[in-house]
Amino acid sequence: MTTAGKDGPAASPMTMIQALRSAMDVMLERDGNVVVFGQDVGYFGGVFRCTEGLQNKYGKSRVFDAPINEGGIVGAAVGMGAYGLRPVCEIQFADYFYPASDQIVSEAARLRYRSAAEFIAPLTIRMPCGGGIYGGQTHSQSPEAMFTQVCGLRTVMPSNPYDAKGLLISAIENDDPVIFLEPKRLYNGPFDGHHDRPVTPWSKHPASLVPDGYYTVPLDSAAIVRAGGDVTVLTYGTTVHVSLVAAAETGIDAEVIDLRSLWPLDLDTIVESVRKTGRCVVVHEATRTCGFGAELISLVQEHCFHWLEAPVERVTGWDTPYPHAQEWAYFPGPNRVGDALRRAMEN
Repeated sequence: MTTAGKDGPAASPMTMIQALRSAMDVMLERDGNVVVFGQDVGYFGGVFRCTEGLQNKYGKSRVFDAPINEGGIVGAAVGMGAYGLRPVCEIQFADYFYPASDQIVSEAARLRYRSAAEFIAPLTIRMPCGGGIYGGQTHSQSPEAMFTQVCGLRTVMPSNPYDAKGLLISAIENDDPVIFLEPKRLYNGPFDGHHDRPVTPWSKHPASLVPDGYYTVPLDSAAIVRAGGDVTVLTYGTTVHVSLVAAAETGIDAEVIDLRSLWPLDLDTIVESVRKTGRCVVVHEATRTCGFGAELISLVQEHCFHWLEAPVERVTGWDTPYPHAQEWAYFPGPNRVGDALRRAMEN
């Protein structure tokens, strides 16, 4: 089914996988300097099928496979970007970015600074992240905080197909290196944390209606996905949907903000909301200690201290490796978020 999209052009219901594939398809056709590569990205179409069919359409010189060598993948992308290409490379799971740390931090993030802008690194690094699929401790990590504190990187995490396509196109067109984190649990449908309920497909969600052609979502913009006046919820990725259902189940008039861009951060939207509500709850899937939520809380305290009516609450994963056998004890589900909302309202 194809209908009119948000801004008028033809649009189709898509999963996040299909939306990401559509973004790469659009940019491969639009810009001859775009190349897509990574482990199993070409012939196989990606472990999650995000690049399925693209090699057949654009050829092996533009969509191709790479060895199991994350450092080599990112290093090659840095060189490509420095000499005019716009590479989109994939680290098959975010858990495996560590061998590429030097290339990401010392090369990609600093190339513009080190060369006085003679060279840039316009690469996009796609990384499936997060839990919810019983991936265990080596296929479930959420390492966003390791990227947000690196000067020169942009870090993005979409929560729905519409944003995924628009943000990925913006990332590919941007002249900075972009870490593009993709919550695996959202690939095929929104997930509200109730793992014991039937899976909801994206086709039943309004954000699944994605324009077929070119459009962008600004990299440095947050989205208010639920307006409210009692408490502000700052969240991103899978926990956007968890926070929405927690607000509905508690009956609390929560304003839920999907950050989308973790860095640069849309601080204006955050500050305006917290000053309005006077309360704040931060929710993310990654571990608590030194997680990105700590930075969010610090910024809220710095900019909204005199407006706060209660301590800022934080709901996160626990400070342990992601436990395969106790996945749902680790995952910050709607009950934990609901408890935090109630605590915020009690003070």
